Amino acid sequence: MIAVLDYGIGNLRSAEKALVHLGADARLVTDPDAATDAAGVVLPGVGAFGACADALRRSGLDQVAMGALERGTPFLGICVGFQLLYQGSVEAPGVAGLGFLPGTVQDLPPGVKRPQIQWNRLVRRRPNAGLLAGLDDESWVYFVHSFAPGDSDDVVATCDYGGEVTAAIERGPVWGTQFHPEKSGTVGLAILKNFIGACAARPTKH
Repeated sequence: MIAVLDYGIGNLRSAEKALVHLGADARLVTDPDAATDAAGVVLPGVGAFGACADALRRSGLDQVAMGALERGTPFLGICVGFQLLYQGSVEAPGVAGLGFLPGTVQDLPPGVKRPQIQWNRLVRRRPNAGLLAGLDDESWVYFVHSFAPGDSDDVVATCDYGGEVTAAIERGPVWGTQFHPEKSGTVGLAILKNFIGACAARPTKH
């Protein structure tokens, strides 16, 4: 079972529906106990970093997310859900993220229209990343955002938007996409299928 954390922010059902469409047993989860034995965890997010961080903590699902990250459960953060993996964001000074990844989410490069609302091409930095498996050099995905994490060794793909912008990271079983795979057509479905595969490959507890 893949748990899609439902903490009351935005349209979380679209991510769940995309996973179900691909054959996964994906469920929206509001009760922390319902995600205890999940084979994978998805943390979506839309809107503002501060509102999402506060809602996640109020729901108690922040503990589910941290537990999954600490145990090495396959984990996918999407858009603001991806940003929440970091220590914080310039969008909401003083509001802590989950802090699994170091650094603070930054503004998009100066001089560009904000938010970026468009399809943009992924520039693969680490083509052998599990998240990118099966994708080619002309893979386009859909972005809606005004902020993005900075550069790091975890970045596996960027896009060009007034400069190099982080599009996806991968650190072991933890994946994050600044774009919306559930809104990115066949490329996005391929990425979600890769995630389902990573969940299926997780060792079974005895």
